[in-house]
Amino acid sequence: MTAPRPADPPSEDLSRLAVLHGVATSYSPSPDRSVAASATAVTLTLAALGVDASTPGAVRAALAARERELGERLLPPTVVGWSGSPPAALAALPEGTRLRIDTEEGESRAEADDLPPGVHRLTVTTPDDRTATAHLIVAPPRLPTPSGRSHGLLVQLYSLLSRRSWGMGDLGDLAELAGWAGRSLGAGFVQVNPLHAAVPGAPTDPSPYRPSSRRFPDPVHLRVEDVPEAAYVEDPERLRALLERAGRLREAVLHKGALIDRDAVWELKREALELLGEVPLGPGRRAAYCDFLAEQGQALEDHATWCALAEVHGSDWHRWPTGLRDPRSAETTQARNGLMDRVDFWSRLAWLTDSQLTAAQRAGLEAGMPVGIVHDLAVGVHPGGADAWAQQEHFAAGMSVGAPPDAFNARGQDWGLPPWRPDRLAESGYAPFRELLRALFRYAGALRIDHVMGLFRLWWVPQGHPPTEGTYVRYDAEAMLAVLVLEASRAGALVIGEDLGTVEPGVREALRERGVLGTSVLWFERDWDGDGRPLPPDSWRADCLATATTHDLPSTAARLTGEHVELRDSLGLLTRPLEEERAEAAADAGEWLSLLSRLGLLNGTGGGGDTSSEEAQIQAVHRFLLRTPARMVGVWLPDGVGDRRPQNLPGTWDQYPNWRLPIADPLGRPVTLEDLAASPRLHALMEVLREGGA
Repeated sequence: MTAPRPADPPSEDLSRLAVLHGVATSYSPSPDRSVAASATAVTLTLAALGVDASTPGAVRAALAARERELGERLLPPTVVGWSGSPPAALAALPEGTRLRIDTEEGESRAEADDLPPGVHRLTVTTPDDRTATAHLIVAPPRLPTPSGRSHGLLVQLYSLLSRRSWGMGDLGDLAELAGWAGRSLGAGFVQVNPLHAAVPGAPTDPSPYRPSSRRFPDPVHLRVEDVPEAAYVEDPERLRALLERAGRLREAVLHKGALIDRDAVWELKREALELLGEVPLGPGRRAAYCDFLAEQGQALEDHATWCALAEVHGSDWHRWPTGLRDPRSAETTQARNGLMDRVDFWSRLAWLTDSQLTAAQRAGLEAGMPVGIVHDLAVGVHPGGADAWAQQEHFAAGMSVGAPPDAFNARGQDWGLPPWRPDRLAESGYAPFRELLRALFRYAGALRIDHVMGLFRLWWVPQGHPPTEGTYVRYDAEAMLAVLVLEASRAGALVIGEDLGTVEPGVREALRERGVLGTSVLWFERDWDGDGRPLPPDSWRADCLATATTHDLPSTAARLTGEHVELRDSLGLLTRPLEEERAEAAADAGEWLSLLSRLGLLNGTGGGGDTSSEEAQIQAVHRFLLRTPARMVGVWLPDGVGDRRPQNLPGTWDQYPNWRLPIADPLGRPVTLEDLAASPRLHALMEVLREGGA
């Protein structure tokens, strides 16, 4: 790895100031190495937190102010308590301090014992009449451990086309998949990619991990024909013509080698949904819609307003007329009033999408799934999108989330996502995070949190600087976890943290203590502290979702055959000679196959036959996962039919069709949902899991 260029380290005063605001002054790319953050990175990061550190004098003044503030403060802005024990912050109060706790239920209490879970208001008064108030978050100590083991499917929803899809998978397909997998395969869950609202405008960024809003789903996933108003459009011929055009999109993907074209799909669906929007809602439907509007409140009004304004002024609110950049300005109120029909249109789409997401979860539960749909929470949002506009006071202006340089990427990473300000989150009682989770848990049996380490710290990159010129900013992990456990427990849902890669010491332990499951991927599970060989199954952790691969990794078939190396070579992505990469990949696969053989897991398909066949090896990989104590075992759905292609190839932009490929067979021929349901190969693989008791 090429080391980052030396930079001026922070002064002693600047370092002290940084630590008091949760800003790191160094990081460790490996356990035996520490790299100092640059003074520039620390100064700019502090500025994004509202702290002037531009000159030595400013640093001294800010340091004195911060030390005085912390010395005089009775309570932090948010206090955390766990059911059954009083909040630790109360122990530091002067003896004789009086408490008043106004609970969510409207009760007033003078003691902190046996408080109900919720977000309450805490007021303290010391004997010398100093007072302070704080948000008090009380959560159960941990989420319940899943009862028994379950197995399920992992799929990128857009890639799952049925014979009814409009050119990409939709929520009707998801409901069908959940119902079939639960009843016919004994599956306990289906995990999907983030279904957050995308930033509009062609071409739309196809990545589901850089959305406009995480708070509201994307209506491109709607099954138009399942909207009740579709039966009553005034111009049925026009709707029929749209269905025919949608059929041509579908056929182009399934039979003519076309890529999934989200923009083309949305163009048709939007026209159809405009037609449906002209149909008056019946009394019952109108009442349900009004309930949804009331439940979602200001957040939905903001989201729909942003969507309406984006139709007029473009999808980056930074380029809007000055008055409209503030969601609370008089100009924005006037513009919203003038666009009320469009605000209502986008609000109705949010309601329809929420309804179909709820229906998909219901289909899974009714099919016997103990979990149902596992939704995915992206790590952040697009800087020009709806959430960044509506909640801009909670985002750090001029900053982007990324990753520091490490052994795999000497340049570091910049993901282009603005981070939340930890100070503003604490001041609000973590309201944006609470509302986000509450919205997702409306229709999720479990939630996967991408880059769950972000609950503890995030790498902030100043705008205009390379990722090497960033630094870590710490969040109040106890408060973030308390909110997560509180909202998940209220919903009766599981939480799965994506904790792959470099993880700060203590993070996995803290997550496990609160009942948050981790993520274990076969190819990464080696004895890194010992001989580096594949980790035997009884050495795996139990509190995890275990899988063979993910959307960012090669399919299992490609990994076993080494085809992923050839793909990267064809795109010029290798950093070492081809033969060296081939040899390493073959050795990696060979070690795993050798372990599978020693464990007697290479039985051949159907209980016999050729144990060297790719299908037999994929089955053996999943038999291995069943030997681990993992509470959840996931099957990457494309593995079930021998798909060779990754859905996303990190390090590429337009060189590879990321996020635009349908599920396909070993020859690259697209496979429909109906084909999957009839696939002997998929059934044989899933039978392995059923026989294994998952």
